[in-house]
Amino acid sequence: MLYIDGSAKSGSGTIVRCAVALASLVGEELHIHNIRAKRDRPGLRPQHLASVAACAELCHAEVEGAKVNSREIIYRPGKSVRGGDYRWDIGTAGSTTLLAATVLPVALFAEGETTLTLSGGLFQDFAPSAHHMQHVLLPTLAAMGATVGLEVVRPGYFPRGGGTVKVRVQPVGNAIKPLRLVTPGEVTTVRGLALSSHLAEQRVSQRMADEFQKVVAGSGYRVAIETLWDESAPQAGASLAVWAETDSGCLIGAD
Repeated sequence: MLYIDGSAKSGSGTIVRCAVALASLVGEELHIHNIRAKRDRPGLRPQHLASVAACAELCHAEVEGAKVNSREIIYRPGKSVRGGDYRWDIGTAGSTTLLAATVLPVALFAEGETTLTLSGGLFQDFAPSAHHMQHVLLPTLAAMGATVGLEVVRPGYFPRGGGTVKVRVQPVGNAIKPLRLVTPGEVTTVRGLALSSHLAEQRVSQRMADEFQKVVAGSGYRVAIETLWDESAPQAGASLAVWAETDSGCLIGAD
């Protein structure tokens, strides 16, 4: 069994997410203790619990201690990862992108195609936005042979959440290709998405796009930014995601 101290370094939920995903892939039993011990609200929060449950369902794992506030889990993965259709709802504004990033390595090595419908928060602080995953992470993974698509079904913001993304993952077989990008290269184009929900009257999407173009165009870059107007989210909110394309094939994003 692998033993991991969840309080190591910053003691974040990333330890739990990465450990459970990798244990699922290598088929090793896992014991994590002191989960998020240094945080204001230690133990598993709903978004971390959702990641554990999702990985467990994908690989037929047995889990002990999988409940909110738990500071210790024992995770016994099965011997294979099955594809299929899955739906997981965090139940809060917790990050759907971090949930997707947790299960993505597991789903890439599933026995068949996997479709994930994930509900929670899509745009919030301290997590990559759905648009960053869509336009920066997934194209980078595509260069490694991973065929993954992400659709934003409905935006969701803090504190209500209620957003939904759909992720489709094709299995890669036995291995992904290595990626070699040793220089960032020169920026050729800057792109972006300015999204707002229930804020059309205030022209929030357009105002964000205009201000961004002023800043970046002043630095001499070509800018292509799209405005998105949404009325489906459970609450008002906004998100600006931008990324630079370079002549070496790098994508550099911020949101």
